[in-house]
Amino acid sequence: MDNEKDEQPSQRKDHRTDAFATKLVDKTASWQQKATRRTTTKDDKPQPAGGLDETPIPDAPPGYTMKFTFRRANSLPMADLNSLSSDPYLYVQLNTSLPSRHKQDPYMRFRTPTIRRSVDPVWNCEWIVANVPATGFKLKARIYDEDPADHDDRLGNVHVHVDSLHDNWTGIREQHYKIKKRMGSKRAYFIRGCAAMFNRNIEMSGNLVISVEMLGKTDVGNNGGRIWTVGPCTWSRHLSPMIGRLAGTKEPGQGKDGAKSERYNFQANQFQLAGPVPPPLYHRYVEFRPFIAGMFTGRSLRGRILNRALHHQHSRIYSYDRTTVYGSFPSPSKDMTLQLLNLVNYDRGGRIFTYVLTLDGMWRFTETGKEFGIDLLSKHTMHSDVNIYIAFSGEFFVRRLKTPHKGPFESGQETHPAAEIDGGPPHADPPSDPSYYALYIDNDSGTYRPNAKNLPLLKQFMEKNFPGLKIVTLDCSADADRMGKLKKEQRERKKAEGKGTVVMQDDGSSLSSSDEEELEERMREYDEDGVAGTEGEAMEKKRRKVKREIQESKLGDWVHGDREREDREAREDLQGVDDRQLEGGGEGRREANGELRQQGREMVPKVNGNDNEKAEN
Repeated sequence: MDNEKDEQPSQRKDHRTDAFATKLVDKTASWQQKATRRTTTKDDKPQPAGGLDETPIPDAPPGYTMKFTFRRANSLPMADLNSLSSDPYLYVQLNTSLPSRHKQDPYMRFRTPTIRRSVDPVWNCEWIVANVPATGFKLKARIYDEDPADHDDRLGNVHVHVDSLHDNWTGIREQHYKIKKRMGSKRAYFIRGCAAMFNRNIEMSGNLVISVEMLGKTDVGNNGGRIWTVGPCTWSRHLSPMIGRLAGTKEPGQGKDGAKSERYNFQANQFQLAGPVPPPLYHRYVEFRPFIAGMFTGRSLRGRILNRALHHQHSRIYSYDRTTVYGSFPSPSKDMTLQLLNLVNYDRGGRIFTYVLTLDGMWRFTETGKEFGIDLLSKHTMHSDVNIYIAFSGEFFVRRLKTPHKGPFESGQETHPAAEIDGGPPHADPPSDPSYYALYIDNDSGTYRPNAKNLPLLKQFMEKNFPGLKIVTLDCSADADRMGKLKKEQRERKKAEGKGTVVMQDDGSSLSSSDEEELEERMREYDEDGVAGTEGEAMEKKRRKVKREIQESKLGDWVHGDREREDREAREDLQGVDDRQLEGGGEGRREANGELRQQGREMVPKVNGNDNEKAEN
């Protein structure tokens, strides 16, 4: 026994060289990785995370197609003290027990139009959702007061819980749900409370009337366990003259004399398409920079700042106000295609649009261009409202075809822009037959980098929603030359058709481009005649005199509401004086410079201190 104990091996004690050996192994692995990177070709280089996500939709048994009808509300609080009313709308979210592909997938949401100046609004809006599971649903309805100048005040909440669904479920018929005040605006309820003190007929508690109807089992096909919007196909157009002037974007209009005109207006469009969106259309943002992940998740300080900035841009671009135009179609139809063509102004002006298609089929798009300020951040991120996952994104434009029964790229086919074709813009009204138009849509988006192999699925989805419209898909990589040529032609057409057009601001009169040219021409004539060529004071008087002559001869029909726009145009002309000529020596130049600044301060609307600072600068 003693011999056996002696023969057992003893554990070796740690040596100080062991630590050096471990570090050497780690260092060798690091050297190997660097060597692999140096020998890796450009095509084999690993791509940043994001882009196409092939995660399948979780399996689930077929559900039910449900129709939610938001009837009306009564006794809402008063958010506006002047009118003792509100501008209410509903913002609804539908939650189910179906698992999502990723926890970051956006919720199913729906917004009603805004009812103006009412505390007893009637909406009667329908929302049809497919594949709601048998385990029921939870409907969260929030009532807001629309206030574009500030933030929208919440007027209350209503929650609808249904624990289970079955074939014999009878539904909910005009059920009155008490509006919860806990999250409502205290100011709005205070105003209503004060009004109730003087009028016994005013009640403090309101109700929301909702109906829910089961339309039957859903044929899910290969869509698995997810819900989607069936209809109606709602659309909205948001207009912003301020952003339009900043971005230099215009929309066609008509002057008082019937002449064609363009207004400074930035137009943002939303179109709810009939689902379901094809399951392979599922893309995540691409982490091509280290800060991108923080921008979408809001984790880092820099990411939180960018995230909030993009959310704010989205809310301002798609801000609902009194100029917002609403509409809907029960299902895809020819009229729905014509409405799309109307939103993009047919083939006028060579416009190019940036778009995002959400997972629920909401299609958002605006006119794009290098002059648009949000290029500093991300257009597609703004359109998606900083959603981590979307269906597809890129750019598109519309062209008119000479021969409707031929494809856009068939021999003998001509398109406008590029070719001058009779029977449409810019010299005639556009034809109302969708077969005369083709929509060119691509995957040109660096934020999400949609995969080109899914372009055929995108084409099928768009053709289903816009009957009669020819859909042409372009791969931003494989079709780069063709796509670049087509977009160049669009931009050249935009420049060509923009010349000599009357530019209008809102509904009033303003100086046309021909008037501005006449102003400059008369300025040159005055200079040639030797009338105070370089002195600042004389230059300012000369400009005011010429401008007054043009306004008296061509713009004598100003109405009272247009005076602010007249002052704005005059201020811009005054600011256009060359400061280099005013900065020279001499007491006269300094006096003229001070006089110009004083006039600028008087013309700038007294809104806030920033405006006054801009006028002084």
